[in-house]
Formats: sequence, structure tokens, C-alpha cells
Amino acid sequence: MKHLLTMTAAAAALALTAPASAHDRQERSDEAFAELVEGRVAGEPQSCIRAFRSNRLRVIENVGIAYERGDTLWVARTDNPRDLGPWDIPIIRRHGSQLCRHDVRETVDRSSGMFSGILFLNEFVPYRRAEEG
Repeated sequence: MKHLLTMTAAAAALALTAPASAHDRQERSDEAFAELVEGRVAGEPQSCIRAFRSNRLRVIENVGIAYERGDTLWVARTDNPRDLGPWDIPIIRRHGSQLCRHDVRETVDRSSGMFSGILFLNEFVPYRRAEEG
């Protein structure tokens, strides 16, 4: 009985701390994103961007995906940021050299290679370095 009470207490403590850690993860992700775009100015969102090299595509945990080309960092936020973690690899089926918000996108788990979700993206926002003047 004592073991059952200890397990129940531990589970209750974990349940109470889970929302705080999810909140902490989101805060850390927001801070990392702010640091990533620091010194850059957001431009006009685009539905499609030219993306020749898929190896420049990266996940921004709990935010979306980013693609860097030259001095521009293109960011497409996801509709469900909590569904995009550091373990997710985006798989995008596209046609031609453009990356579009309506391309078929899914994620696979980095460790198992198994399907982990569908990725719904908003438009790509360009972040360009602010000109010093």
C-alpha cells in the first residue's frame, strides 16, 4: 500500500509540473527564435519561396521551419507549434525549385524514422538584416 501511495504522489507531482515545463519549453523556443532574427527586419509574407538546397531547411522548435538563402532568413510558422519538436524532421513533397506553404508536409521522428505528424505552415516571412545607417 505504501508503494502505491508513493507512486500516486509521484504521478500527481509530475502532472502538476508538466504544464510548467511545457510553458518553459515554449518560452525557450520563443527566446531562441528572437535571438535567431535579432538584427533582422521582417518583410512581406510570401506563399512560395525559391529553395534550391533543401539541406538549408531547419526546424525551429515550437515555432516552425526556417530556410536561409543569402542574407535572408525565411520563416514559416506552424499552425500547431507544440507539435514541432527538436526530434521532428520535416519531409516536404514539392514540385520544382519552389517551397510553398501548400506543399504536402509531414514529420518523422529523428530516432525511429516513423511518421510523427502533419505540418501545417503559414506563409514564409523574410527576415533581412537591418541596414545600419
